[in-house]
Amino acid sequence: MADPIKIYPPKPSHVYFYATCLIDMFYPDAGMAGIQLLEREGIKVIFPEDQTCCGQPAYTSGYHDEARAVAKAQLNLFPEDWPIVVPSGSCGGMMRKHYPSLFKKTDQEAKATEIAARTWELTDFLLNVCHIKLEDLGEPTTVAMHTSCSARREMGIAEVGPRLIGQLQNVNLVEQIRAEECCGFGGTFTVRHPEISGAMVSEKVDALTDTGAGAFVTTDCGCMMNIAGFAEKNNKPLEGQHILSFLWERTSPTNGGGS
Repeated sequence: MADPIKIYPPKPSHVYFYATCLIDMFYPDAGMAGIQLLEREGIKVIFPEDQTCCGQPAYTSGYHDEARAVAKAQLNLFPEDWPIVVPSGSCGGMMRKHYPSLFKKTDQEAKATEIAARTWELTDFLLNVCHIKLEDLGEPTTVAMHTSCSARREMGIAEVGPRLIGQLQNVNLVEQIRAEECCGFGGTFTVRHPEISGAMVSEKVDALTDTGAGAFVTTDCGCMMNIAGFAEKNNKPLEGQHILSFLWERTSPTNGGGS
């Protein structure tokens, strides 16, 4: 559930960057793009070297004690009162929405609640805290978009990605007919219920390819891995990219403005 009233902080001088496991292991370019976008806004980015998993896989599988043990290791990584930005609605949702209840009636409850209040999904932070203004340097192109369930329903930021892409004058954003539907990833759901998950991602890929875009952007690497992986395996003409990589490529002169 989205915050009833979302109060955005003033633009800070520093932020902590929490990279997520999938960016660390599979999509480091998305993490670097997020850092570069923040730095271009004049913000110093601090990357805590000891960060690991947020605990979400164990938490959503029902292993709350194990999730708490993993999450506890993150709580002391952010000693200053700077915002914590996360390039994922899924991990951001875990930290912002579930840490307070995960640590309720423990010695870490106050710390977890304080960490949750400082946690922001990165595209939301760029748009509504940094008030970023993007200049599109790329050639005309058309893309579709998939917003993760966590970003849409937990973080309440379904409109953020389209608003950012809407600043790019040479990008035509087309809407898929299943925009509000899950791609079927859901972390361990895709392993526990492969037939259901497979049917869901098949429908999602069809919806995205039916737009004629040939490419989609997303705010979550899990969704991107699931959708783009299914498309590649089944020879579907669809490529995926994290929105942070897309925005950086389109607006960075050193990248030739993307294409």
